[in-house]
Amino acid sequence: MDAQTMEALGRLGGIAALSIAAVGSAIGSGTAGLAAVGAWKRAFLQDRPASFLLVIFVGAPLSQIIYSMILMNSIADLAANPDLAGQWPLFLWGGALAGIGMAASAILQGKAGAAGADSLGETGKGFGLYLMTIGMVETVALFVLVFSLGVLPAAG
Repeated sequence: MDAQTMEALGRLGGIAALSIAAVGSAIGSGTAGLAAVGAWKRAFLQDRPASFLLVIFVGAPLSQIIYSMILMNSIADLAANPDLAGQWPLFLWGGALAGIGMAASAILQGKAGAAGADSLGETGKGFGLYLMTIGMVETVALFVLVFSLGVLPAAG
């Protein structure tokens, strides 16, 4: 296989990381968003103020896109190094698998955010507890990023 093809396949791993994580972020934000809209609707029907804090639950799953972009850029830089051309399977599969891990984190973060939005909208209490739960799920994506970067080869 020629060097140009190996580089392209390696870079594809970075694109996979970003794209797969972005799908998870979209699903997670959409899930939390649906619950937030429902909570706002209940507040409006009961003539109560609608809590702007619910937007935090909706936006939380978007951070996985940032983590995957960091990984994508690292993979792209390494894939462009001719000395590491033979590492393209690691870049390709590593990026795709890391993207799946980040997507799962984002999806489940959205579900936790949806539950938090519903609970906060109903009771007006517990914001810090709900946010801590979302933060714990977020930690999975951070671990995926850090550990994935740890297995990538050092640029020669």
